Amino acid sequence: MKVAVIGANGKEGSLIVKEALSKGLDVTSIVRDAKKSPTDKYLVRDVYSLEAEDIKDFDVLVDALGFFGPKVTEYVPATKHLIEILNGTNTRLMVVGGAGSLYVDKTHTTKVYQQAGFPDAVKPLSEEMGKSLDILRDSTINWTFISPAATFDAKGEKTGKYVLAGEELTVDKDGKSEISYADFALAMVDEIINAKHQKERISVRW
Repeated sequence: MKVAVIGANGKEGSLIVKEALSKGLDVTSIVRDAKKSPTDKYLVRDVYSLEAEDIKDFDVLVDALGFFGPKVTEYVPATKHLIEILNGTNTRLMVVGGAGSLYVDKTHTTKVYQQAGFPDAVKPLSEEMGKSLDILRDSTINWTFISPAATFDAKGEKTGKYVLAGEELTVDKDGKSEISYADFALAMVDEIINAKHQKERISVRW
């Protein structure tokens, strides 16, 4: 299986690359600087310079981009561009999502970021990632959007275990919603291989 990872040199992207390689997948990094590629195979592009010709031979394209601060508004146009170049292809888009756009319960009336007390500093990020998800839902491409737990730990250990859930934020027996970047990467690569949740948003926690 041929996989390309946008943002392959980032904290999450690099772990997805590592996990995919460990499972025997053929991985190409899409980076803005060749020196930062974690793989021998790479394309030097930013998201907007990617063209349909660049990605047509990949089975899966992973979007591991992170936009922060004033750049959070890039999520929507970046997603629109990826949809545009994937239209008419068989390439599946896998997106590293956020927890803020998950629903608080099965009524699906309130999202996590819409709750009182949700940090103002994080709200724009959650809103923009949620808009990107809505755009994917309206598209005709094959996609999967994976949201992490509420606490997404970049330095957390790899346990090799995780729990998949759906559109609602779920917690463990202690009321915690946590996952490490490493176990998120494991869940992502498992879904790349097994393709059990196409055209869906799923979530993952310990």
